[in-house]
Amino acid sequence: MKLKYRKGVFVVIYRKEKEKLYYLLLKRKHHWKGWEFPKGGAEKNESLLETAKREAKEETGQRIFNIKKYNSFGRYKYKKKFSDRPGLMGQTYTLFSGQTKDKKIKFDKKEHLGYKWLEFDKAVNKLTHNNQRKSLKIVNKNLK
Repeated sequence: MKLKYRKGVFVVIYRKEKEKLYYLLLKRKHHWKGWEFPKGGAEKNESLLETAKREAKEETGQRIFNIKKYNSFGRYKYKKKFSDRPGLMGQTYTLFSGQTKDKKIKFDKKEHLGYKWLEFDKAVNKLTHNNQRKSLKIVNKNLK
């Protein structure tokens, strides 16, 4: 069987407070440990925009607005095979951003241990993976 990439999204969620931008990072515990922003795979017959909205809601409890799709794509391989992702070797992603007003997040305790709202410089240094650091730089540049 040929292994495939799962189609998915990265969603950079931000909020504005007194003219400052804060970005949401989630502390990952499922499949790997580290810091990330909401992301996930598209379900059957779901558009990438629908995936971005659903993943944001599932992973934060928030409905995002001012949603923007970027001309930024990539893919990554999983470090190992996951029993809950048969036939998949990795995931592709399309970058989205979305705004929220609420500081309080209801994160998915199966996937994450906690969260932080950070300004760009701290957020970009805390992210675990380079593809997410690059994605955050693209969003931050666009929002400035």
